[in-house]
Amino acid sequence: MIEGSTAGEIAESVRGRIDAGALSAGDALPTVRALADELGVNRNTVAAAYRALARAGVVVSRGRSGTVVAGPVLTEEEGFARETVLRDLGSGNPDPDLLPLPVLSELDLRTPALYGDALIDKDLRAWAANWFAAAQPRPFELSVTSGAVDALERLLAATLAYGDVVAMEDPCFLSSINVVKLGGYRVVGVPLDDEGMTVAGLRAALDAGARAIVCTPRAHNPTGISLSERRAAELRAVLERAPHVLVIEDDHYSLLSRRPYHSVVPEGHARWALVRSMSKFLGPDLRLALLASDPDTAVQLRARLSPGTTWVSRILQRVAVGMLEHPETSAALERAGAHYAARNDRLRALLRERGISARGDDGLNVWVECGADARTVSAAMMRRGWLVRTGGAFHLEADDGAPEIRLTAHTLDDVELRDLADDLRAAIDEAGGRQSRRSNG
Repeated sequence: MIEGSTAGEIAESVRGRIDAGALSAGDALPTVRALADELGVNRNTVAAAYRALARAGVVVSRGRSGTVVAGPVLTEEEGFARETVLRDLGSGNPDPDLLPLPVLSELDLRTPALYGDALIDKDLRAWAANWFAAAQPRPFELSVTSGAVDALERLLAATLAYGDVVAMEDPCFLSSINVVKLGGYRVVGVPLDDEGMTVAGLRAALDAGARAIVCTPRAHNPTGISLSERRAAELRAVLERAPHVLVIEDDHYSLLSRRPYHSVVPEGHARWALVRSMSKFLGPDLRLALLASDPDTAVQLRARLSPGTTWVSRILQRVAVGMLEHPETSAALERAGAHYAARNDRLRALLRERGISARGDDGLNVWVECGADARTVSAAMMRRGWLVRTGGAFHLEADDGAPEIRLTAHTLDDVELRDLADDLRAAIDEAGGRQSRRSNG
């Protein structure tokens, strides 16, 4: 039985019943009116208790369907197939053979970093300052985080409150979706066309109250779409009317990309950040991202990257700058970027020959529009020895019936790519036949 006469007491009573096992995930709480009548309190008191529980992630409001006890947030990640006999085309990983890995003995790691030392290694700061200055000709401050996901999580936490609206591309990078879900923010999707985030979609997101915008300027994951110069200018014009919205650009593919970087941050914009992860070109396990931002945002980030407790390891930073400045790295990155582009271009061409549509032209992955239920296509591909990633997980509102799949196929040779394209054509035809039979039956 729920008890209490104040909002705090009622909320604690609900939590106590959950802890005791009397309420479980999915169980419905009494309506505000019913519980207020039962306890003899004002309805606003019960409503305030339910709001506090929702902010804490204990319950979920489902509008007219009432309020229910929240369950664990289920998320999907990259590299999802840990043990399979199938040829895995769903991992989203770079090719480990193309990562530049100099011998660690070549690096000077002898000088220890201690509590209170600078957050950024001086050599990494010097390298990054030149890199970002070429992209953002405006004053900025540098930060370093434990990868792009860590950067996004810290940026949103430093700027937003629980329940604030975040605008993101739809479909979107899996880890970005997870950050927003787990952070308790409300998300508004912005559709993509062949030039990137749409102008109408961004306007609608701002009208819906978005306080932060997350945009991928090139090699969008999962679609491979990059912003055109024209579209970036149009988006900047829209954002000029929202000068205090935080604009986050996730340039995750940076040094491997064959497309130019076009920023959506307007001149003089108050709150912005450009995040560049090292994962795609130096390796996911390095867990490092560099970030350029306006000074106020940098101050807030520094408060969350305390030099006493939560800084990013300076040993990792020295490894990163050692890899970046290694004499063989530049050529290695050029080879890697050319390889990914050539393999994916070849796959897109083979798909087009078979009447299959694929979007984008940059990045590690190929986004295929099947025109049929991707789950059925995926099952048919499994029977042919391939494991593919269905597209529903990449939509902000998970869509099991989405018609797209994402392929990470850059490790395949020409013969294997041709076999893949043939099998995908057959799988789509099979899935379409089943859908037709179901509709006719």
